[in-house]
Amino acid sequence: MDQSSVLIFCLVFLTLSGTQGIPLSRSTRCACIKITDRSIHPKLLEKLELIPASLSCPHVEIIATMKKTGEKRCLNPESKSIKNLLKAISKERSKRSPRNQREA
Repeated sequence: MDQSSVLIFCLVFLTLSGTQGIPLSRSTRCACIKITDRSIHPKLLEKLELIPASLSCPHVEIIATMKKTGEKRCLNPESKSIKNLLKAISKERSKRSPRNQREA
C-alpha cells in the first residue's frame, strides 16, 4: 500500500469510529404526557402496563386502561395511592398464583 492509501484508510476509519454511538434522535419519547395521582379501584381496571425507564424515556410509566370506557390514564408511580394500588394488585395475583400452579 502506498502512503496516500494508508492516509485515506485512516481518515475513513476515524470518521466512521466517531459516528458510532450517536443516537438518531436526541428527543425523549415518553408515552405519558399528563399523569394523575388519583387512585383507581382494581376492579375497574382492564389492563395495567408498567413501562420501565429506558433510553427513549427516563421515567417509569404506569398506564391504566379502564374496563368500561377503554380510557387510558397515566398514573404517577411516586404517588402513595398508586403504590398502594400496585401492592393490592400484586397481592391479588399472588393469591391466584398457587391455585394456577396446582391446576397445571
